Amino acid sequence: MDLSHASVHPAQDPPTGEGARAPRARMKDMHGMPATLGGLGLRLCQFLFSAAALCVMATTSDFPSVTAFIYLVAATGFQSIWSFLLALADIYALLVKRSLQNQQVVMVFTLGDGVTSTLTFAAACASAGITVLIDNDLESCSVNHCRQFQTATAMAFISWFVALPSFLFNLWSMASR
Repeated sequence: MDLSHASVHPAQDPPTGEGARAPRARMKDMHGMPATLGGLGLRLCQFLFSAAALCVMATTSDFPSVTAFIYLVAATGFQSIWSFLLALADIYALLVKRSLQNQQVVMVFTLGDGVTSTLTFAAACASAGITVLIDNDLESCSVNHCRQFQTATAMAFISWFVALPSFLFNLWSMASR
């Protein structure tokens, strides 16, 4: 019988002298994670670009006539609010020198970033399709606000591009627990 018993393989105490290895520690926070300056920078960029897309689209008079543009306004509005609130949380954590690496907090951040970035990307794709239709296929840019639509769509894409690293850093942090 090949059974392992304590008498055959005794458990050894960890070495306590010079040859002792330090216990393994968690990886340090990366610069894009919550409660870091990099994370705060990503949040502020998300907020600025999504707020810019929202403002540019909302200043046009005929955006309510297209469902994709209404969706873009809603998605960028939601992205702006989410990014602003998390930027405030990052500022608070940096000021009081707290870590936001609690498992429940990281899960909320990850789910929120995943939902908002997916909504923003889908809205930007839908709006890009409509702007291409108006500009290239219908050739009716002279009677529409094509430049504003294209600018708002580009800002939404940039907002998504900046939101994606936040989501990936949070997902990585959540998965490494």
